[in-house]
Amino acid sequence: MSQAQSLKLDAGAQPAGGVSKNAARRANRIKILRPILMIGGVAVVIIGSIIFWLSSGRYITITDTLVSAATLSVSTDVSGLVSSVEVKDNQHVTRGQVLLRLDTSQFQIAVAGAQANLNQVRLDVEASRQTYRQLLSAIAVQQSQVDNDNSDFRRYAALVSNGGVTKSSYDAAKFKLAGDQARLGELQDQAKVQLAKLAGNADIKAEDTPQFKAAAAQLAEAQRQLRHAVIRAPFSGVVTSVDTVQPGMFLQAGTAAFGLVSDQDVWIRSQPKETELTWVRPGDPVKISIDTYPGEKWNGTVASISPASGSTFAILPAQDSSGNWVKVVQRIPLRVDITGGPQDWAEKFPLRAGMSAEVTIDTGHKRHLSDLF
Repeated sequence: MSQAQSLKLDAGAQPAGGVSKNAARRANRIKILRPILMIGGVAVVIIGSIIFWLSSGRYITITDTLVSAATLSVSTDVSGLVSSVEVKDNQHVTRGQVLLRLDTSQFQIAVAGAQANLNQVRLDVEASRQTYRQLLSAIAVQQSQVDNDNSDFRRYAALVSNGGVTKSSYDAAKFKLAGDQARLGELQDQAKVQLAKLAGNADIKAEDTPQFKAAAAQLAEAQRQLRHAVIRAPFSGVVTSVDTVQPGMFLQAGTAAFGLVSDQDVWIRSQPKETELTWVRPGDPVKISIDTYPGEKWNGTVASISPASGSTFAILPAQDSSGNWVKVVQRIPLRVDITGGPQDWAEKFPLRAGMSAEVTIDTGHKRHLSDLF
C-alpha cells in the first residue's frame, strides 16, 4: 500500500469516529432533557391551570339575556265609540300626549245631569231650612193655642160641677184642647223630619249635608268618566299595534286598544343558572353587549335577584315527591339596570324590548389556593 493510500484511509477513519462521538453526546443530552421536559411540561400545565383557576371565578358571563322595557296595554275604564285615533303605529309619544278619543256625548250628558242634581239638592236643602223655620213659627202659634185651650178647659172643669157652665161647653173645651194638642204634635213631628234632612243642624251649610256630598260624588264620577274618554300616554315611549283600533268601533271598558313600550324604563332581564349566582350580589358592576350593535358596550349594575326560580311560578311546577323527579339546574331571574352606554346611545343605538344581549358580571370574588383543599 502506498503512502498516499494510507493517508486517505486515515483521513476517512477520523470523520467516522467523530460522527459517532457527536451522536453519542446528542443521545446522552436527549436522555437527560427528555424527563426534564416531560416533568417541566406537566409542571407548566399544572401551574398554568392553577393560575387560570385563581384568576377565573370573578367574572360571570351570561348569554341567556334579553332587553326588557315597561310595557302597557293602553285601555280605559269607560266604554264608548272611538271618535279618533291621534297616533300612528310605531310613533314616539311623550307623557300626557293624547292617544285616543272616545265620543264624549254620553259623558257630557251625564255631567250635565249630575250638575243639575247637585243644584237641586242645594235648593232642597234651602227649602228644608225655610220649611223648618216656618214649622217653628207654626209650632209657637199652636203652642199658644194649646195653652189657651188648656186654660179654658181648667176653668170649665171648675165650673161644670156647680152648674156654672153646661156639660156640652165642658166637652167642647176638652175636645178642642185634645185636637190642638194633636195638631201641635203633628207640627213638631214635621219639624223633626225637616231638621233630620238638615243633619240635625238648622244652620248647616248645603255643602256639608249628606245629600249634597252624595250628589257631588255623582258629579265627580261623571266628570271622571268624561276625562277618561280621552286616553293619554302615562309615560313616554313608542305605541304599537295601533291599527287594531279604528274610529267608529265600540271600545269596551278594560279592553286593550294598543300597546305602549317605554323608552325610559329599560333594563336587562337575565336567566342565569343557579350555579352561576354563588358570588353575585345586588350592586355588582355589569358589562352589557347587545347582539344588534356588535362592538358597543353598556354599563349596568345588578339591581335585584329573584327570590324564586323561573319554574316556581310555572303552570306545572316541578314536583320532587312523585318518585321520578330528575334534578336539573334551575334558572333564577336577575335584573340589571343600565347606568350608561355609548355616546348618544338613546338615539344612535336604541334598545328595544326583546333584543338579545350578553352580560358579564364582576363579582369581585377572588379564589385562593386554600379553596382547593
